[in-house]
Amino acid sequence: MTRAAEFEELRPLLFSISYRILGSVSEAEDAVQETWLRFESAPKPPRSAKAYLSAVVTRISIDVLRSARVRREQYVGPWFPEPLVTDPYQDPERSAELADSVSMASLLLLERLSPLERAVFVLREVFGFGFPEIASVVSRTEAACRQLAVRARRHVDAGRPRFDADRTERDALAGRFLQAFREGDVRGLTELLAADVQLVGDGGGKGPQWADRYLGTRSVTRVLTVLVELFSRIGARLEPHEVNGRPGAIFRDRDGKVLNVWTLEIADGQVQTIHAVSNPDKLGHLGPVADGWAALREARRSVR
Repeated sequence: MTRAAEFEELRPLLFSISYRILGSVSEAEDAVQETWLRFESAPKPPRSAKAYLSAVVTRISIDVLRSARVRREQYVGPWFPEPLVTDPYQDPERSAELADSVSMASLLLLERLSPLERAVFVLREVFGFGFPEIASVVSRTEAACRQLAVRARRHVDAGRPRFDADRTERDALAGRFLQAFREGDVRGLTELLAADVQLVGDGGGKGPQWADRYLGTRSVTRVLTVLVELFSRIGARLEPHEVNGRPGAIFRDRDGKVLNVWTLEIADGQVQTIHAVSNPDKLGHLGPVADGWAALREARRSVR
C-alpha cells in the first residue's frame, strides 16, 4: 500500500481526533493536512502508520489549541465548537462513546481541561489508546498520563449533564419540536421545553445574534416566537440534521445559504438546551454562508 493510500485510510480517524481536541472543523482539517505533509516527507516509512499519524496529528492539535486558547479568551459572547454534521470516523463498537464525545455539551466540558489533559482524555476515553501509546504521543511517562487521565475524567464527570440515552425517543421528540417551529406552533414548542431550558447563541460579534442567552420556558418561548416570525419573513427554511451527534437543524435563507445551526440537548422527554451557532466564520464548511445582517434588515423592512 502506498503512503497516500495508507494516509487516506486513516484520515477519518485523524480528523476525528483533532476535532475533539480543537473543537474546530477548519483547524482540524489544517492539522490533518500538516500531518500528511510530515508523513509524506518522512525519510523512512514508520513501523505503524496509525501510531505515527495519530501521534503527529495529536501533537499538532495540542500546539494549535494552546494558541487558540488566547483567542477564545477574547471571544465576543459564548464560544461554541464549529458544528459538525458528519463525523467521518465510524466504529460500531464505540459508536455511543464517539457520538457523546462530539456533542456540544461534551466539547464545552473539554474546554475546561488543559490542552495536555484534553489530548490524553480524547485518546484514552474516546479512541481507546493504551497508556504506552499515549505516553509516546505526549512525551510523558505512563504514570503521568494515568494521572492526567484521572484528573480529566474527574473534571468531565463533575460537569457532565445527564441526557437521555434512548436515541429513538430523543430523535422523535426533536422531530416534533422542529416541526412545531417550522409550522409556527408556539404552544407545541412550549410544551416540549423543560422548565429550566436554556437557549444560548454564538455569534462571535460577527453576525446578528439570532439568540443570545435565555433561561426558562417563558423567556425561551418568547425568543422562539420572534424567531419563527423572523425566519418566515425572509423565506428561511429549516433542515433537520444530526449535528455533533445530537438532533439539530441547519437554517438556510431562500437561496440555500446557511444562516444558523442548532443542536438540541434532550432529557426526561423535554428540550433542555438549544445551542445556536450563527458566527459566519464557523459555518463555511456547511456551504455558502448567508449575510445575516442583510437578512435581519430584510426582516425588519417587512414589518413596516
